[in-house]
Amino acid sequence: MTWQMPALLAVIGYILGSIPFGLVLTRLTGAGDLRAIGSGSIGATNVLRTGRKGLAAATVLLDGGKGALAVWIGGLLMPEHGPALCGAMAFLGHCYPIWLRFKGGKGVATMLGVSLALSWIVVLVFAIVWLSAVAISRISSLGGMSAAISAPITAWALGLHDLVPAFAAMALVVLWRHRPNIARLLRGEEPRVGSSGKA
Repeated sequence: MTWQMPALLAVIGYILGSIPFGLVLTRLTGAGDLRAIGSGSIGATNVLRTGRKGLAAATVLLDGGKGALAVWIGGLLMPEHGPALCGAMAFLGHCYPIWLRFKGGKGVATMLGVSLALSWIVVLVFAIVWLSAVAISRISSLGGMSAAISAPITAWALGLHDLVPAFAAMALVVLWRHRPNIARLLRGEEPRVGSSGKA
């Protein structure tokens, strides 16, 4: 395998993932600059803090969609290793978009889309863990982190060993991006869904 195709897929995935749909949607609909709201994140949880539930849902779909699209493109151009590579780079682009000085979202929705395109069983567990954790705790960040951690564990349990590295890397980045949330969780100060605190 030459380096050109993996490099091309890495660039395609990263640029695709860097599209800040949350920021674009809030600006187009007059909801303001998302970076000046709540935590300043460009993800769906922060979009929800504008009071626009429809925009938040659209952000989840679009952020997840760009991850799934990257996996599809990767499979089209390099079937063996391309899907995981292109998908992981889209996830990285979402978290660290070049257009926003590398200040992006937490990555959970994009990881959901990548997981959906790579393995329906992994994404099923991902979604169940995410929704269950949020329903029980009413804490969005706890749901996202729990779901991210579940992905490499599920892939390993199912014998999908070629996908474990990508899922594990994305889970680690999700945890890294949630450092302030983890600190607030330990202090018992993390806001619950519906509050106006940081996300």
